[in-house]
Amino acid sequence: MAEYATPFARAFLLAGSFTLSACSLAPVYTVPPTPQAAQYRGTGPWVSAQPADQLRRDGWWKIYGDPQLDDLQQRLLANNTDLAAALAHYQEAQAFVEQVSSGLFPTINAGASPQRVRQSDNRPLRVGGPNNYNSATLGGEIDYDLDLWGRVRDSVVAGKDDAQASKADLASVQLSLQVQLADNYIRLRGLDQQTKLLDETVVAFARALQLTQTLHGGGIVSGLDVSRAQTQLSSAKSQLSQNLAQRALIEHAIAVLVGASASEFTLAQQTTPIPLPVIPVGVPSTLLQRRPDIAAAERRVASANAKIGVARAAYFPSLTLSAQGGLQSAVYSNLLSAPSLYWAIGPQLAQYIFDGGLRHARLQSAKAATNEAGARYRGVVLSAFQQIEDNLSLLADLGTALQEQRDASDAAEHSVDLALNRYKQGAVGYLDVVQAQTAQLDAQRSVLDLQTRQLSANVQLVHALGGGWSSEELANTDAAPVLVSTDGGARAKPD
Repeated sequence: MAEYATPFARAFLLAGSFTLSACSLAPVYTVPPTPQAAQYRGTGPWVSAQPADQLRRDGWWKIYGDPQLDDLQQRLLANNTDLAAALAHYQEAQAFVEQVSSGLFPTINAGASPQRVRQSDNRPLRVGGPNNYNSATLGGEIDYDLDLWGRVRDSVVAGKDDAQASKADLASVQLSLQVQLADNYIRLRGLDQQTKLLDETVVAFARALQLTQTLHGGGIVSGLDVSRAQTQLSSAKSQLSQNLAQRALIEHAIAVLVGASASEFTLAQQTTPIPLPVIPVGVPSTLLQRRPDIAAAERRVASANAKIGVARAAYFPSLTLSAQGGLQSAVYSNLLSAPSLYWAIGPQLAQYIFDGGLRHARLQSAKAATNEAGARYRGVVLSAFQQIEDNLSLLADLGTALQEQRDASDAAEHSVDLALNRYKQGAVGYLDVVQAQTAQLDAQRSVLDLQTRQLSANVQLVHALGGGWSSEELANTDAAPVLVSTDGGARAKPD
């Protein structure tokens, strides 16, 4: 056995030295350049972030100070089906890294084959030998790809880059779902406020109808005033019903996000206003590290670059070191004796001669894929800057519009008081009252709508900024992805 082990050990020592000196044929990777401004152009209710002043990583939605939103976000993390699918996709990418990494190590096979053999009397070229005999074989084989041109190692690099991209995809899906939930919740609360307003309006219009009916009974006003008051009341009731229908649809959407049946899920009406928080936007140069979709796009560029090395390595010969040995005998009792020993060791060299342009096509495909990934990366970055500027502009312009609409609402309320007083005195017709009340209701609903839209733009700004995510989370693809919980801690989805 010592005679077998010595050349075997020497051969694999030589293989190790070859591997250490092997090279990679992938181009030197550089992140594709993207245009970046020194600062954001928009103006609005936010502040520039200091080094330690970023969005919360333990639950960015807590800036809105709503316990019910906190609870819904936690239910989303635990039960959302899209998030579970994204996690499974990431675990699949992790498994693929392990699969390609196995090529860095030798493959070892062992087997035993005890047989009773009967030879054919009519076998071609048979010369002597018994017709029946035993054959017992106990052996093993080791094969090792020396990877002289870095094909396996570039495949591992590409696999790890893809796994990091999948991890960033998981974070991006999580952030998108959280933002969708927060946005739906804000819209639901906005509709709750409008429901309260319409309920109060229906009560006020019912009183106005009763007033006109009383005046009509006394012969003071015509039946036309009664019809106008009735029309106005019915219109307000219709708006209330439409508002409730829209709320139901949003409530159903929230149920799906948190993994609940829409038939069994309800959220009680709540009219407490949600304050508009201040968002630390930082500077454009930090955005590339704060958005998971940007990180995912960049990692895919790196993966495509490594695959160029894999395609180039196919042009060069592959060198595999193989060793096999074991024991073989026709007599079971002699199987473990020294004369039964056999072994063979030696390299296997393979080089393609003609493939009809297959390798050239694969190399060109890898280069084109890298260019495509680079273009997509730049597109994602440009889109990210656009989203931030869009929401900064919305926050600023909607803030101005909201203040102006509040002034309009105050003026409309004063107009209603004047119109009602003059109507009671008989100075004006009920048409003036109807017009004043309609204008007031429209102005008040516009105030609530602008408040909701401003909060929605605030949430979308959080989304555009990455929601407190950091590219540092991609450093280790072996670590389980952290899914933030609303209790201030963190948890990882179980396997």
